[in-house]
Parts: sequence; C-alpha cells; structure tokens
Amino acid sequence: MTGTDKSLKPADADAPDIILIEPQMGENIGACARAMLNCGMAKLVIVNPRDGWPNAAADAMSSGALERMPPVRVCQSAAEAIAPYHYIYATTARPRDMVKPVLTARGAAADIHKRHTAHSKTAILFGPERSGLSNDDVALAHAVITIPLNPGFSSLNLAQCVLLVAYEWYQALEAQQAIPAAQLPTGDSAPATHGEYLGLMRRLEDELAQNGFFRSPDMKPSILRNLKNMMARAEMTDQEIRTFHGIISALTGKKTP
Repeated sequence: MTGTDKSLKPADADAPDIILIEPQMGENIGACARAMLNCGMAKLVIVNPRDGWPNAAADAMSSGALERMPPVRVCQSAAEAIAPYHYIYATTARPRDMVKPVLTARGAAADIHKRHTAHSKTAILFGPERSGLSNDDVALAHAVITIPLNPGFSSLNLAQCVLLVAYEWYQALEAQQAIPAAQLPTGDSAPATHGEYLGLMRRLEDELAQNGFFRSPDMKPSILRNLKNMMARAEMTDQEIRTFHGIISALTGKKTP
C-alpha cells in the first residue's frame, strides 16, 4: 500500500532521531528508513549492524528514502549513539523491573512535541529483531514506549514498530501547535545531554568503587542501573551537572576531570 505523494514535504527538524541497536538485516533497516521518511523523520542512527554498513539490501528496501535522508550515523555502542540527546525513549514489548515512565506511542508523541518546544533533542531506541533491547540499554533511557496489542500475539517486525511510533508522532504535529500546557524554564542553562549524564555517572562509579561502596560485586550492575535511572528521571541542566561534579570534588578533594 502506498500513499499519494502530491508534494515531497521535507522531514521535520524537530522530529526525534531513530536509533537501531544491533539490527540484524539490511532489509529491516531499509524498511525502517522508509517508514521514518513517510512520517517526516530523517535522522537514523545504527549501532553495530550485523551485516555492515553501507548495505545494498537496505538501500533497495528503503525505496529511495535513504537517498533523501542525511547520512546514517553508525556507532559502536548504545552509549556513544545517545550521547548528543537530552531525552531518550526505549521501546519494549515486555515489562522491565525498572522505575521509569511508561508511555504508549501516542503518549510518547505528545511528550516528544512538548520537549522539542523546549529545544530538547530526543531519540527513540529500538532493539535487535530477535531479542529487543537489553536491560542495560533500557536503563540508559528516561522513559519506555510500549504498544498495547493482542496479548496472545504481540510480536512486531522492527519496521512495523518504527512505523507505529513514527505515525503517532506525525499525527500529533498539528495538535501540538498550541502553547504547551506545562513548561520547565531553565533560564540560561540548557538541558544536559546524555553524554554529560554518562560522564557524571562514570566519575560517580569510579569514586564509589575507590571508596568501597560496592561491597557485593554481584550487586554492582543492578546498583549502577538504579543510579542511572535516578539520574535520568532528574532531567538536569548542564549547570546542574557541573554542580554535581563540584559536589563530588568537594567530597573527594579531587578536581573535576
């Protein structure tokens, strides 16, 4: 099924970026790109694609979408991929034992538009076709997107999932032209990027380890995920990140690296 392309509207500058974590098939990457451009999204990031990049199968399946989009950014890790963004959504079909806001695709669309009015860059994570996102990847996100479907058969193809999320975002474009109902003024400070968050987390982890906080090695990964979730929910500004570094420096007697 194809739409009637009366005018080729450029992709929306405020659209969230789509990040595919370890996609397994070039055809699925191409189908995702086609779904994105159908809905005004153009920035695609892929992490460790199994079949490499560039990929002829992806080009063919995209039906020309990849040619009209900016060059795909290829990363080696999820942490590298999300570093430029201020707010991250992780898509998942199964419940996770994490304290995070859980949104439907429609709810996430409204939330994304609200955040872009505050000049916040957002991205949406999608996991590998076979297994979905790992718990460690989900822990990097601020919120979770889940799509309620038939509980007896809720499995979606990767490109179908991208299309559902992108379509809801596109449909919410006109509805979000009014003044947002709630805002978070940050003055002269910008929202902290995820790279700044991760830099703070690395320093905090190092200092905690040096001071014997992790008494049980088996519990360390779980504790770190919980700390990342706490930090993500805080939605700090870059100035607040610097203040947190200053607090650590004052407590440890070490200067900010």
